[in-house]
Amino acid sequence: MSHDPANRIDELRRLIEYHNYKYYIEDAPEISDREFDRLLEELKELEAKHPELDSPDSPSKKVGGLPIEGFRPVTHRIPMLSIENTYNEAELREFDNRVRKLLGGERPAYVVELKIDGVAVSVRYRAGRLELGATRGDGERGDDITHNLRTVRDVPLRLMGEHVPRLLELRGEVYMMNADLARLNERQAQRGEKLFANPRNASSGTLKLLDPRICAERRLRLLAHGLGQVEGVNLHTHVEFLDLTKQLGIAVVPHSPVFNSIDQVLDHCHEWAERTHELEFEIDGFVVKVNDFAQRERLGATSKAPRWVIAYKLEKWEAEPRVLDIRVNVGNTGTPTPVADLEPVPIAGTTVSHVSLHNADEIERK
Repeated sequence: MSHDPANRIDELRRLIEYHNYKYYIEDAPEISDREFDRLLEELKELEAKHPELDSPDSPSKKVGGLPIEGFRPVTHRIPMLSIENTYNEAELREFDNRVRKLLGGERPAYVVELKIDGVAVSVRYRAGRLELGATRGDGERGDDITHNLRTVRDVPLRLMGEHVPRLLELRGEVYMMNADLARLNERQAQRGEKLFANPRNASSGTLKLLDPRICAERRLRLLAHGLGQVEGVNLHTHVEFLDLTKQLGIAVVPHSPVFNSIDQVLDHCHEWAERTHELEFEIDGFVVKVNDFAQRERLGATSKAPRWVIAYKLEKWEAEPRVLDIRVNVGNTGTPTPVADLEPVPIAGTTVSHVSLHNADEIERK
């Protein structure tokens, strides 16, 4: 351990960034929460004693700064277009037919991602440092939410790794874990304040706050799922983008395999429709996107949506089976999530018999 304050502060910052990466990106923590908190407290104490060594990129800044007076509008350099939606298998197959026709008969590879039920945002890094975070807004213009994104633990203030792009603008989803929503609603109830109906409403409401200290308390998360703009690194596929993003210390949507046929895509979606209770966050379907960037360029976009991507929202979200039992499922991180055992119901080519019940209003209604 270094006794020089500057060296120790630098050492602590790197240690904290490393352990954040192990915890949030690799899901393989090497120290306990208490040990992590000790490192963070030591860093805060040293920075308070030596303000000349302060840095806006310090992980200590994630506890939240002073409130802002209002939101600054931001124009997206690359528009955040909406994506086409479908609720049935036939339309998903038609999407595949259109793609192959536009590509002159080529068979594209598809990446299938869980569609996180959260708030779409754009996050920009310049020279490896967080420069801007913005909401989607109307697709052309959104709000500057950098002050709040800086408090999100898995949004690094400084990118990791050796191959950091000169510029990286990514798109992602800000969301809330089911267990964190339950804790937030418990606090809201104790204060006599309105409960949040679901994680998306909680995430959206939190990002609209002017005080980042409240945002820091609510434990928002971010998963990257798309590339807006990059300079200094050549990327050819979506899989390459996901791999680079993880190496830089940013979490990406998990369980995102690549398939060579629409039949494989559908099999995967049907499988995960039955397994959503295993997740510790809410999804509202799947996103199917062409993997190859050159093919995406050829496919282009309409005025509203890209032609290379579609959201497949399974009809299961509207089913009303009989609830047989409600139990608690403990996830990989030890977080408990209430799960409803249902009378099996056939939906969209699969049989659904379990769903997660993160929503307090829904649990009460059942």
